[in-house]
Amino acid sequence: MKRIPHTFTIVFALIVLAAVLTWVVPAGEFVRQSVEFNGTTREVVVNDSFHYVESSPQTWQVFSALYNGFVDKADIIIFILMVGGAFWILNNSHAIDVGVMAFLRSVRRLGRYKLIKKLGVDNIIITFVMILFSLFGAVFGMSEETIAFVVVFIPLAIQMGYDSIVGVCMCYVAAHVGFAGAMLNPFTIGIAQGIADLPLFSGLEYRMFCWVVLTIVGIAFVLWYAHRVKAKPERSPVHKLDDYWRNRVESNQQTTLTLRHGLILVVLLLTIVALVVGVLQWDWYIEEISALFLAMGIVSGIIDRQGADDIAKLFLAGCKDILSAALVVGLASGIIFILRDGRVIDTILYGLTRSLGELGEMASLGVMYLFQTLLNIVMPSGSAKAALTMPIMTQFADQIEVSRQTTVLAFQFGDGFTNMLTPTSGVLIGVLGIARIPYGTWLKWAWKFILALIVLGFLLMLPTLWMELPGF
Repeated sequence: MKRIPHTFTIVFALIVLAAVLTWVVPAGEFVRQSVEFNGTTREVVVNDSFHYVESSPQTWQVFSALYNGFVDKADIIIFILMVGGAFWILNNSHAIDVGVMAFLRSVRRLGRYKLIKKLGVDNIIITFVMILFSLFGAVFGMSEETIAFVVVFIPLAIQMGYDSIVGVCMCYVAAHVGFAGAMLNPFTIGIAQGIADLPLFSGLEYRMFCWVVLTIVGIAFVLWYAHRVKAKPERSPVHKLDDYWRNRVESNQQTTLTLRHGLILVVLLLTIVALVVGVLQWDWYIEEISALFLAMGIVSGIIDRQGADDIAKLFLAGCKDILSAALVVGLASGIIFILRDGRVIDTILYGLTRSLGELGEMASLGVMYLFQTLLNIVMPSGSAKAALTMPIMTQFADQIEVSRQTTVLAFQFGDGFTNMLTPTSGVLIGVLGIARIPYGTWLKWAWKFILALIVLGFLLMLPTLWMELPGF
């Protein structure tokens, strides 16, 4: 069996490749101006402002990429460390593992009903959880928040007889499928439509249809994979790696759910409720969510009768355990710095848009979609990518008589699917770090599924070229 390179090796190779591009691709820049959208100021490019500039090939900067990446992604890195430390305190009580087993025992009693038995209790659990997280991704753009849920759903998946990949799919993949097919996501749809001079969240009806289709496909794939792994566990690419999770679950098989466990689980539930309400009602982001989970960890430690020193030691042990994932986040972010400092991103965008006018509607749409998809691999920030690409793409859409809504849809799908694949995504690397799944293993498992979603996204865009759809 061919050995998969270490995540650090893969990411550093991409940094070197980005540096090579800065020697090959001519340097160029667009002029940018500050524009306000929905109360937020964004830097957007000015049309017809591209100009070539002095080249800035990157050499020794490949070694400073880690530092620059750490500075740029400090919020995500600290968030990962705080979540890792907080859950290490909570997990010391074994409340999640014991609670998961108690939950499954209770739910599986429903199997005595014919309809539920026919559908399968485990199938219902996976489907319900994925619909919920997909909805979160579609409505308020849940992304970073999924990092904290991995330690909840992986033990659940393991206890049901699946693997850690199924646990990751239940929360992370579901949220990002919803993120790609979003109806109301302010971080992608809101900004892109504002730049395209479209009414906010217009075209909601067709986007809702797209979300339903994508969510159904995502759930169907995960259920198929889950059944395949359950029938033959050694088929799982993380079968041996999951020994950590299986040992954790098995060590608590006979443990009874105590009052102390119950109180800690109530704290966890209240934390999740506070997270959702805070994000929806008060626009909470990483700072507030990090504080929330830190408080959860401390309170859980107190309920578990841990002293102050013990809580501190457990927190540090959790940070140490997740440190490698945080390091990868910083390193992966360095790819963007190399391309940006090398001044080649704008040149690549300009070269693409020059060729669009020579293509037909379908081909032009395909090229725009492909470019947004590929650009997302090195620039996973949806808001930054919208500010860079939408002012230009909408102008070309007008020239080839393609709806601006269609252009926004191409941006939306192109921004969403590859988030689940790109090593520059701090969220993906954080999730995989907590799940103890090497990036190379995840890439090998996920690429066919993501490719299928990309193809499906293009098929969903085609009706917007020929049909009169609401808002398009």
